Amino acid sequence: MNRAILLIAFIFSLTSYSQEVIIGKVISITDGDTFKILNQDSTQLKIRVANIDCPERKQPFSQRAKEFTSNAVFNKNVQLNVLNEDRYGRYVALVKYNDSLDLSQELIKNGLAWHYKKYSKDSLLQHMENRARNQKIGLWNNPHPIAPWEWRSSKKNKIKK
Repeated sequence: MNRAILLIAFIFSLTSYSQEVIIGKVISITDGDTFKILNQDSTQLKIRVANIDCPERKQPFSQRAKEFTSNAVFNKNVQLNVLNEDRYGRYVALVKYNDSLDLSQELIKNGLAWHYKKYSKDSLLQHMENRARNQKIGLWNNPHPIAPWEWRSSKKNKIKK
C-alpha cells in the first residue's frame, strides 16, 4: 500500500515539474483571457489564460475583462506555467504577475470570468466564482449571464441555419 502511494506521489511530481515555464513581457492584449508576449528569445507567443473563460466580444463585460487584463499585465513581465497548446496554437498557461498574483484567480474574483469547468477541476477557482456570484460582483450583477461557451455555441448554430 505504501509503495503505491509513493509511486503515485512520484508520478505526480514528474507531471507537475514537466510544465514549461516561460518568462516574457506582455506586448498586446487580445481580450480578457488572451494576450501576446515577447519571450526571452524575442519570440512572440500567443497565450490563453488557463482554467477560465472571459466574455466574448459583444458580450456584456467583455471590454471590462480586457481592460482588467490590460491593467494587470500589459507591458509587464509575467511568468507562465504552460499546461498545453490549444488547437489555435496558443499556449494555455497559468499566469503569474506582480510576483505572486494569479491572473485566472484575479479575473474570477472580480466577476470578469467563468471557471472553465470543462477543462479545470480547480476547487479554489470554483469557490471564488461562487463567491463572486453570491455577491453579484461584475458580470454576476447581470440577472442572466451567458457563459462564453454557450454564447459561442449559439452563434455557430445561427450560422448553420
